[in-house]
Amino acid sequence: MQYSLGPVLYFWPKDTMQRFYREAAEQPLDTVYLGETVCSKRRELKLPDYMALAHELREAGKQVCLSTMTLLEAPSELRELKRYCDNGDFLVEANDMGAVQMLRSAGLPFVAGAAINCYNQHTLALLVDQGMTRWLMPVELSGDWLAQILRQPEVQERRHLFETEVFAFGHLPLAWSARCFTARSENRHKDQCELCCIRYPKGRTVTSQDGREVFVLNGIQTQSGERYNLVNQLPGMHKSVDMLRLSPEIEGTWEWLQRFRANEQGNAPITLASNECNGYWLKLAGMMQQ
Repeated sequence: MQYSLGPVLYFWPKDTMQRFYREAAEQPLDTVYLGETVCSKRRELKLPDYMALAHELREAGKQVCLSTMTLLEAPSELRELKRYCDNGDFLVEANDMGAVQMLRSAGLPFVAGAAINCYNQHTLALLVDQGMTRWLMPVELSGDWLAQILRQPEVQERRHLFETEVFAFGHLPLAWSARCFTARSENRHKDQCELCCIRYPKGRTVTSQDGREVFVLNGIQTQSGERYNLVNQLPGMHKSVDMLRLSPEIEGTWEWLQRFRANEQGNAPITLASNECNGYWLKLAGMMQQ
């Protein structure tokens, strides 16, 4: 089983990011994703900074993939997307169909992110034909669904051309909006947000009237309130999953990586915390834990 570190979804200061990736270089990871995928106003690190980190991580033996924005709203963001696609050195994760088209037109291989609406064998086969070499399954789908789609004839004949990656740890990215929910939670307009999300390195929790954490606000992104954790489902994944993605957290990411590696064969199961879930993978309501 391979392990990847997803892009940092939150807004962290530059020195925190650089320190985090220096630590990542020493971890037993196969792939590291770099780049801002949520909000173009988050500019603590720019593309040259990410490229410098990418070279350092590659020298440490990691495959590096540059992740692109999920929701593009301005011509300037398209220009930045083109810079990522034309980096000339590293694989790119496409998080919207505009990026897929740009990479396909350039004849470049790519990773299809979970925000790409790939829900059947026809779409999966089309993406492979357009140059996709790895696919991050949409986060709300189940292990049974994945096994079923991989058995379809259109996919079977292309299975040697791509890897399957599963989001296995972290708050699930569920939706994106033109509105900034973190700014609204502080009674700010999006255009005058003052980058307030940097004060919430874990996102901002939304609690229901009965006290349950139902969502996490992360700028324009809405995440699951409970942390998704598939550490106990690893033994059943070996036939269908090539890579597991852990989404970075401000604390504890490396400890969880070690727990995942230790439980690949089911020899070191973990008792999940009350604020963790695994329902989607098990074809249950997403907030459930089993």
